[in-house]
Amino acid sequence: MDLQLHGKRALVTGSSSGIGRAIALGLAREGVAVVVHGRDAGRAEETADAIAAAGGRASVALGDLGDDAAAEQVANIAAAAFGGIDILVNNAGSAGGEEGWSAPADDWLTYYDANVVSAVRLIRALTPSMRDAGWGRVIQVGSAAHPYPLPRKAAYCATKAALANLTVSLSKELAATGITVNTISPGPTLTDGFRDFALMFAKGHGLGADADAATRALIDGPLANPSGRLAEPQEIAALLALVASPLGASINGANLRIDGGFTPTVN
Repeated sequence: MDLQLHGKRALVTGSSSGIGRAIALGLAREGVAVVVHGRDAGRAEETADAIAAAGGRASVALGDLGDDAAAEQVANIAAAAFGGIDILVNNAGSAGGEEGWSAPADDWLTYYDANVVSAVRLIRALTPSMRDAGWGRVIQVGSAAHPYPLPRKAAYCATKAALANLTVSLSKELAATGITVNTISPGPTLTDGFRDFALMFAKGHGLGADADAATRALIDGPLANPSGRLAEPQEIAALLALVASPLGASINGANLRIDGGFTPTVN
């Protein structure tokens, strides 16, 4: 299927690894010129090089989105790279190491700034030009932790709920501008970070260093879902590419879960 994305330009925040990297690579395969964002120059350049090696176009914008001036600089660098940004993917964020309600209030503010206000900064910087062009996409990468909060992660889960709520508000604010705003919410996903977690689980549950066995035990236990498997990063990238495309014009103000049915709610 031709998603009609060739020639579009995207900024994918937090795209030097994990789900963000898969999104950047997936959009590039569809002909999108991608600005890779991160804070580690080496990893960001590695993602950009992978895109280029596959025949795509990529540039890099480095910076901490938790600071107004730095976020504005990232937006300016991204817009200059290919003459504008048509697709903003707010993927960067922090899950951190909080311990739920025992986390100090300052930690809650830090999570909110990293996971919500960072997106707001880029939305404010990049949607005016989308509005002028009469076309654009803003996509937040949320989490199954929004409708299905995790224990000992109250602050993180609350920020993901706020991000999904922000999506709906913004879709109404940008009504009839040609810009759609959506959230894509992955459940547990087979990233390198998850494999590290599985290895820790294995060592703590008598499975030695068998991360695959630990992953199976998690799917059969606390991470059980009707699909009997975990999502792959490229599957999330494929869903996002559809939402970002002209074919996704009627998907707006939505929270699209991609979690194998892990979230036990009707919607």
